[in-house]
Amino acid sequence: MRLTIRRRAGRRAALLAVGAMTAGLLLTAPQQATAGPPNLLSNPGFETAGPAGADMPSCWSKSGWGDNDFSFTTVAEAHTGTKAMKVSLTRRVDGDRKALVTENSTCAPTVTPGKQYDLSAWYKSDTPDVSVTVFRRDTTAGWQYWTDLQNPPVSAAWARTEVRTPAVPPNTDKIAWGLSVYGVGTLTTDDYVLEEVDAVPPQSACSGTAEECAKGKWEVIPAKNPVRSMHAVVLKNGKVLLIAGSGNDIAQFNAGTFTSAVYNPANGTFKTVPTPVDMFCAGHVQLADGRVLVMSGNKGYPSADGKIGYQGLKDSYVFDPATEAYTKTNDMNGGHWYPSATILGNGDVISFGGLKEDSTGNVTAEKFSAAQNKWLPMNEVNQTWSYWGLYPSMILMQDGRLFYSGSHTFGNGTPGTGASIYDYGANTITDVPGLRNKDQRDESASVLLPPAQDQRVLTIGGGNNETNPAANRITDIIDLKKPSPGYTAGPDLPQGLVDTGTGKRPQTGAEGKMYVSAVLLPDGKVLETGGGLHDRADPVFEASFFDPTTNTYQAGLATDPIPRTYHSASFLMPDGRVMSVGDNPGNGTYNHNVSIYTPPYLFKGARPQITSVIDTQWVYGDTQRITVNRPIAKAELIRPAAVTHSSDPNQRFVDLPMTVNGNNIDLNVTSNPNLAPPGWYMLFAVDANGVPSIATWVHLGGPSALAATQEQPSAHEHSFADKLGPAKQNPAKRDSVPVAPSVAGCDRHYGTANVCVPTRFPAEVKETSRARCDWLASHQYPKRLKVNGSDPLRLDPDRDGYAC
Repeated sequence: MRLTIRRRAGRRAALLAVGAMTAGLLLTAPQQATAGPPNLLSNPGFETAGPAGADMPSCWSKSGWGDNDFSFTTVAEAHTGTKAMKVSLTRRVDGDRKALVTENSTCAPTVTPGKQYDLSAWYKSDTPDVSVTVFRRDTTAGWQYWTDLQNPPVSAAWARTEVRTPAVPPNTDKIAWGLSVYGVGTLTTDDYVLEEVDAVPPQSACSGTAEECAKGKWEVIPAKNPVRSMHAVVLKNGKVLLIAGSGNDIAQFNAGTFTSAVYNPANGTFKTVPTPVDMFCAGHVQLADGRVLVMSGNKGYPSADGKIGYQGLKDSYVFDPATEAYTKTNDMNGGHWYPSATILGNGDVISFGGLKEDSTGNVTAEKFSAAQNKWLPMNEVNQTWSYWGLYPSMILMQDGRLFYSGSHTFGNGTPGTGASIYDYGANTITDVPGLRNKDQRDESASVLLPPAQDQRVLTIGGGNNETNPAANRITDIIDLKKPSPGYTAGPDLPQGLVDTGTGKRPQTGAEGKMYVSAVLLPDGKVLETGGGLHDRADPVFEASFFDPTTNTYQAGLATDPIPRTYHSASFLMPDGRVMSVGDNPGNGTYNHNVSIYTPPYLFKGARPQITSVIDTQWVYGDTQRITVNRPIAKAELIRPAAVTHSSDPNQRFVDLPMTVNGNNIDLNVTSNPNLAPPGWYMLFAVDANGVPSIATWVHLGGPSALAATQEQPSAHEHSFADKLGPAKQNPAKRDSVPVAPSVAGCDRHYGTANVCVPTRFPAEVKETSRARCDWLASHQYPKRLKVNGSDPLRLDPDRDGYAC
């Protein structure tokens, strides 16, 4: 959904007032130089004219995009010297304009990968719609957009803006930058500076064993998870909501026993919470105010004869972390067992897919209005009548569209390339190419890689619950900043040990894993852990870090001693550790052990501390000051987890470019709510060795002065993914699509509904009664499985009504 957000005159006045106050704060605390000379820019004050016939000063170029009216003027009203640059927008539909350091070998300064640089300029502006925008030259791919760093406040008098870049990415030899104007108004700039930061990393001292410092450490806590949790949500107070519903246990469902628990990491205790309906396999997302919206769930288990599958509820609730209680909302328009749930930049929630009350596939898009605190009627929501499968991974893009990554749980065989871009406003779906083995991405994981500003998505592993091959090692990466984005092959997933029922052995060949968990860490890496080789069976003991800066895996990390396959979850805690819960293999059992992973960065010596935060209520485009006890290299916001079935499409890591004045750090907050949807975030400060602070909770939203309008500030959007292929034709209006009752990969002719005898056994299992029964025995299935009707897998050769 493209969000075109504009200000009205009254809102502009309010923002000007906010900007003036912010400018005053910065001017009363002038920044000390923390980077050293020389200034690496040529002609930083526009004093040298360009070559004959040029209409811009030497080493400066006109830049920008979009539908707008603009002018570039060299003026005499300078901060120093005799010249300055004025850029004006008199009409804007979209896009921006900026004076940019010329992108050539002569004018663009040379930089060193891994180093950081301080950028500064003097400016005057009458619009808050200004951003410091940086481009980089990749030694292979050439010039490309890098990132936006800051939104300087309105200033009628000359003011100085300064901001530090992130570490320069690998394969980058030059950068260019300028101040972008993306709203109607005028910006005048002068005296640009770019200086290299001479940062000395703190000495790294290993505080654990050599193995812990290299691989991290897992421990299983004494307390057991009291519920069969299928869902995990990290709350704004640092506690964890664990939702079971019936816990995939038909006896609990028949008894009306539905459970949730709240885990308190401060004292290691669990508190059970009354749960009104069966939230087993619901969807969930954190609203802007920190409450948790829980949608749908399980209306009914499959019938014993296999003629009807799982059925979805219409019900919807919010969980309040303050009261630790559920409150009902209005119903959705239909049932959605396994729905997606994505929060949008305006705080609304959009949901797709899942199974209806009659077990058919739901083709209805649902939208929860944050302003009205309710699900909207179907006629108020754009509909494509498309079936997205179950738990389709729908990731919000920087311009408000949604990227369907191709990761899902049960949804193989859906038409198209397996990945697509959905534009809510235009109501169009456009496929993107490159996703390999699209019908073997069941129970894969997808994450928006750190930082969110880079707009790159990684998919990891997966399989096919219906054909049940060995899970794959495939990882694919897509850069959504490209005009025609497509997946490219990433490095193969590292391999570990797999237990196929007869003890652990090394993985071989193309063996990978499904049910994988992918967790964004505060040092900017992705922890992948857990998983299984086959549908609901054969746990894999392997963990690795994926590094987005190098697109490589660090293999051989410590592994969770507890198997983590179906219905498991791993997630980041505010202290920088990772918690893992759950394991529900096909034999119907559930593992109540809880594991905690301490990453290597917590064995690298003392942690930096955020000693003060001036304000925990943050505004888009704002500058927020924190104090730290020693130098840091970066800071970021990480959205707390709301994860189930390897899926958390709202997980994101948002970079906070810094302006450094000793231990006082001004953090520059994105102006784009699509990059960081409103809500509560964990704020981490990270030193040059990747050691993070303990998180401080902050809330990100619109200006309080404008709260009554329910509008967000303007977003500096970029023209990405704007040369896609033709949109697919939407189906005609329909009620649903047929879905086989065996969608969950289970043959319901055996045992109870919570026991999953595979529709197809792994390829290495011979198609004989003896081989199949031996496989079931080695995986601890109940010894006497009742045969419900016919015996399609030939598991009851003596015809006594029980398998094996």
